[in-house]
Amino acid sequence: MSVTSEATTSWTGSLAEGSGEIALESSNQGPLAVDWKARSEGSASVTTPEELLAAAHSSCFSMALSHALSEHGTPPTSIETTASVTFIPGTGITGSHLNVNADVPGLSAEDFARITEEAKSGCPVSQALAGIEITLEATLA
Repeated sequence: MSVTSEATTSWTGSLAEGSGEIALESSNQGPLAVDWKARSEGSASVTTPEELLAAAHSSCFSMALSHALSEHGTPPTSIETTASVTFIPGTGITGSHLNVNADVPGLSAEDFARITEEAKSGCPVSQALAGIEITLEATLA
C-alpha cells in the first residue's frame, strides 16, 4: 500500500516582500507562516522549508533507528533525534546533521555506532537527500 502525503502553500507577493502559509493537508495541521526573511536570516516564529525538511529527517531517522535496533534484538527505550538542515542563500541546501541520543539497554557502543550508521543510510528521507552531505553524531545513554 502506498501513502501520499500532501501540503499546500499559499504565497502572496514577491520573494523578498511576500509571505505564505503552509497547510499540512494530510494531517490537517497548520497554517504555518513562511517567508524569505526567515529562510535567509532565521526566525523564532516563522518556519522555513529547511525546518520542515529537518522535521521530516529527524522523524524518519528515529523510525529507521527504532526498527533497526528492534531487528537487532535490542529495542530502544527512547530515541531523541535533532536534524539541523543548513541553507545558504544563492547556494541552496548544503547538509543535514543528525544528532541522536538513545537509551538502548544491553547494546554495546560499537553495535550502536554501526546500527545508527545503517539507519542513516536506510532512512528514506536520507535517501531522498542523497545530493547533500548527511552527518551523524550518536550518543548512547
